[in-house]
Formats: sequence, structure tokens, C-alpha cells
Amino acid sequence: MSRKNRIRLDYNAPLVLTFALLSLLSLGAGYLTNFQSTEMFFMTYRSSLLNPLTYLRLFTHALGHADWNHYISNMSYILMLGPMMEEKYGSRKLLYMMLITAGVTGIANTILFPRVALCGASGIVFMFIVLSSITSTEKGEIPLTLILILVIYLGGEIYDAIYASDNVSQLAHIIGGCFGAYFGFRFLKENPDPRTY
Repeated sequence: MSRKNRIRLDYNAPLVLTFALLSLLSLGAGYLTNFQSTEMFFMTYRSSLLNPLTYLRLFTHALGHADWNHYISNMSYILMLGPMMEEKYGSRKLLYMMLITAGVTGIANTILFPRVALCGASGIVFMFIVLSSITSTEKGEIPLTLILILVIYLGGEIYDAIYASDNVSQLAHIIGGCFGAYFGFRFLKENPDPRTY
């Protein structure tokens, strides 16, 4: 086989792939340490403001997952939608969106639910879902897909937040969805090519 015909792997979405890999490594560390590493580094909860890890966990909780099924559920969406978002917005801008979403979710959870520990990328997943519905939108338009996503996904999360009593953090989903809509319209309004500042 000639060099020209060789097939090579393409690290096509460096931010998204690195995020998925770091999440996998944190899950592996969790299994190896009976999830003590997850609790210490990848789960946000109310703790002393003098502890530097308190601030780190506001962001790194998005890398932590409770088990393999939790990881697969989140990464399925992230690996499906993330590369399109990274191509559209660029790695730097998408990282900014992910950090803001994770940070606000972590802060909100700590303030509103002081006895509840939060881990997982579901806030980022919902941000991607809503953001993806805006990516091909022209200025002055509101896509019907966005309205349907808001009704189906976020409406369902708001309903569950009021009536359901499960272990899923509807707050993270709602915050992620709101930030997806905010970032989508903000960057659409600022510049027709959101990869540029």
C-alpha cells in the first residue's frame, strides 16, 4: 500500500475529544479508588471556601461521572454534537462556553442545593443540544427546531424539577439549555462567523 492510500486517524475535534478522554480517565480513576478521586476532584458540593479544591470542582465536576452508563449517556451527545460545534465556533470559543456553563452550574448547585453533590457533563450536553439548533440560523430568525427543543427538552426538565424526585439534576440541564440559547444568539448577533472575535 502506498503512502498516498494509507488511512490515518484524524484528531478532528481536539477540544471535544480531549474532554471525552479526560472524562474517561476520571471515571477510570473513580473505579480504581472506589470513587474517592471523583468525590475529591470531579464532584461539586458545598465545602470550605478556604479549600482551593472547592473552586476547582466548580468546573471539573463536568469531567466526573457516577458510572459507565452515566459516562456513555453524556459522551454520546458530546461526541455527536461537539465536533460540529467546534468546527462552527472554534476550540477556544467552545471551551469558553463549556467553562461558563460548568462554572455557573456548579455555583448554582452549591448555593441552591447545599446537600446535593453534582457530577457529570449534562449541563454541557444541554448547552450543545440547544446551541446546535441555532448554528445554521440567519439573523432575525428564530428556528422552529429551537422552539421544539425548548418545549420538549427544557419543558420536560422544568416539569421534572417540580414533580419528579430522582437523582438527575434538572438544574444543570436547564442552565445548560439557557446558556446554549444565549451563546447561540449572542455570537450570531456579534458576527456572522462566530469563530472570529
